[in-house]
Amino acid sequence: MRSIANKFLTVRVKEQGAELCSIKDAGGTEYLWQADPAFWARHAPVLFPIVGKLLNGRYDLNGKTFELPPHGFARDMKFSLVEQSESSLVYQLLPTTETRKCYPFEFALTIAYRLSDNCLSVEYAVRNTGASVMPFSIGAHPAFNLHGPVDECFLEFDKTETLNTVLLSGKGLLTEETVPVLADTNILPLSKTLFDRDALIFLDTKSEKITLGAKNSSRRLTVEFPGFPHLGIWAKPGAPFVCIEPWYGYADTEQLYGDITNKPGIQLLPAGETFTWTHRVSIE
Repeated sequence: MRSIANKFLTVRVKEQGAELCSIKDAGGTEYLWQADPAFWARHAPVLFPIVGKLLNGRYDLNGKTFELPPHGFARDMKFSLVEQSESSLVYQLLPTTETRKCYPFEFALTIAYRLSDNCLSVEYAVRNTGASVMPFSIGAHPAFNLHGPVDECFLEFDKTETLNTVLLSGKGLLTEETVPVLADTNILPLSKTLFDRDALIFLDTKSEKITLGAKNSSRRLTVEFPGFPHLGIWAKPGAPFVCIEPWYGYADTEQLYGDITNKPGIQLLPAGETFTWTHRVSIE
């Protein structure tokens, strides 16, 4: 476990999954979920090289079939620390014999954590070091503590939204059924039943910033995710946390799409190129 700090925040990250494990303010208040297994035994896993589940846990590529677990393998692998300073930590994951069996591509996945005042930037870079186009998805899955009873907490979008969530099947796949969540408003109240049908999945939002707050608390946490095409919001029903998840990609539907390069939401990275994106967490 490594730490970085300034006068506003202290952040801890572990090598396993290059996973963010703690965000504390100067007074010692913890903003990141502490992986209580009674609800969910993770903090903020990275989702790579897929987001969500594959149909039957498999995908096709150039006439061959491969298997990948939900959300891919990066979250369960040990990253190498490649750079460290007082205010930054940079981790990297390279292919192994095992990853090539389920994902036959050469890549370098780099995750950088950088502190600036009361803001933590999480920077992801996916480099295709192979000779062919590389299909992939990537996403963040951070869980944030609620600073009040769940029924007093809310998410504030930075733009007025009318949004439907795409429902998941019992197998964790996207269905064609949608349910209204926001109707010309920017406030989403949390509740004990909001996630009874699993995650809220928004395939297209106008907002690029969401603030988590509670009615009787002055504490605010904001997640900025400029440019992200998809968004997930999730918690275990009744749990004292909520995940705000910017994604590039999403789970399969029950409809076959053939080769993974045809998968809806997939990113196609040419040989030798690098895909980068950043989300930021600010504490008030």
